[in-house]
Amino acid sequence: MKLITLLATVMAGAATLVLLRRRPGRLRRGRARAALRLAARGGARYAASAPRLFAVAGEQRQLLREDLALRTAEDVAGTLGAMKGVMMKIGQMASYIDDGLSPAVRHTLGRLQDSVPPMSPQLAAAVVEEELGAPPERAFARWDPRPIAAASIGQVHRAVTLDGRAVAVKVQYPGIAETIAADLRNVALLRRMLRIAAPAQDVDALLSELRDRIGEELDYCREAASQRLMAAYYDGHPTIHIPGIVTELSTRKLVTSELSGGARFAELAAWPQHERDLAAETIYRFVFRSLYDVRAFNGDPHPGNYLFQRGGRVTFLDFGLVRHFTPAELQPLLQMARTICVEHDPEAFRRSLENAGFLRPGAPLSTQAIIDHLAVFYETVREPGPVTITSDYASSVVRRFFDLRSPVAGYIAVPRPYVILQRINLGLFAVLGELSATADWRAISEEIWPFVQGPAATPMGEAEARWRARRQAAAA
Repeated sequence: MKLITLLATVMAGAATLVLLRRRPGRLRRGRARAALRLAARGGARYAASAPRLFAVAGEQRQLLREDLALRTAEDVAGTLGAMKGVMMKIGQMASYIDDGLSPAVRHTLGRLQDSVPPMSPQLAAAVVEEELGAPPERAFARWDPRPIAAASIGQVHRAVTLDGRAVAVKVQYPGIAETIAADLRNVALLRRMLRIAAPAQDVDALLSELRDRIGEELDYCREAASQRLMAAYYDGHPTIHIPGIVTELSTRKLVTSELSGGARFAELAAWPQHERDLAAETIYRFVFRSLYDVRAFNGDPHPGNYLFQRGGRVTFLDFGLVRHFTPAELQPLLQMARTICVEHDPEAFRRSLENAGFLRPGAPLSTQAIIDHLAVFYETVREPGPVTITSDYASSVVRRFFDLRSPVAGYIAVPRPYVILQRINLGLFAVLGELSATADWRAISEEIWPFVQGPAATPMGEAEARWRARRQAAAA
């Protein structure tokens, strides 16, 4: 409830500044006004409810608060979903990393992950014709004008190619590049929103990183290349599936890939706990195998980008926001994990943080205080044994990392190469917490860490080890 209220009200002040201090273009001015109207509705809603909140107590007051939060979440989801672009992406971040949300409110904001207002069939068809030189009815043997998913930059349609392959076609919204450019020029608005969604981060660095990554996301040729890279690496994996790209039907504004089926995240949440644990293990392996082996991170890890099948099989979708790391950028991450988890050397961990730029050198802080604040992401892997990651635990991680009252907060920063990394880490904890996932995360990590390369710790790990052996033999 806290973030929903702040997300609405913070847009008011920022939008007002944009309107008063600048002479924005029509598009930017219109989007700032939409944000301002959203905030005004939220403020009026809470003001109108204040007397009732004051008059009641106990359980009745809590129910009233939850109803109010739900109505505000409905408004936020509807408005940001219709706005698309950067605004919707920030709403997506809020939907899966905020703590203290009721299930109903989280579900409502979760609509921003994979269910937002689509563009008309005529507009989608016009983009296909412009990109492929023929209307969809001629470019494909079959074309479904109703999208199966609509997101922040494009929407996805089912189709069958002329040679009979079932495919998913992601069509970029016309004019979305201009919309995103308008959002990114609303610096005052974005700074205030990002300080709510990511208060512990350097907002200017995050804005700069978002500009670069979202600029790349608009180029579907780049997205197709990232997806090909991941699909090639994970080819034949026992539980990780990446849809293949159909190159001849992919352009800068159109990306076509094989059609994949499976349950959405909301359906997975109703499956037996054993199945949820297996799905969580697959997601965990995908995140860290991709980082350490492919040196790449899918920077858009929200639950709308997963499809699930029984036995832990997960299809990963949407590779438009991929961050690639150089060996030099990856090395500090390896050092931090090794020093805190394997060598148990607090001083070496502190030095690795300083060397990477996460901690100001010579900060007047005890090493224990630094560990208490910055080792939060390693708590599940510092010792062996099964650990259950609950929603409450995931929320506590977010609260502790974003605790600006901590004496450590004034001496830390997130260097630009790792800005998206923090979003992925928090998103991963949120997903695992939603699943109440249990595993020996330390043993699984030891399989994946390049400085350990431990034995298989689970049946999935054994299957993955056989897959890796086949890959190595084929490459030899």
